Amino acid sequence: MTDWLPRDIIAPASEAEHGAVKTAQRALGLAETGELDGPTRAHLRGVQRLFGAEPTGVLDRPTAALIERLRHIYREPE
Repeated sequence: MTDWLPRDIIAPASEAEHGAVKTAQRALGLAETGELDGPTRAHLRGVQRLFGAEPTGVLDRPTAALIERLRHIYREPE
């Protein structure tokens, strides 16, 4: 479920979009800046490559779904 992503984000323009970027950064183990900075885009491209998607570095719904798959696979045991 990607309810945390309000729209495809090339550059966050609202508080909700900055929050969505922070959610992705947290899931990817990055500093939570809320900006689509170089390291964040590089990690997004890495996730996209890992799953055979086009490596755009954009936080879009398909990429958010891939991040959710990773979160599910690697979440800490309860």
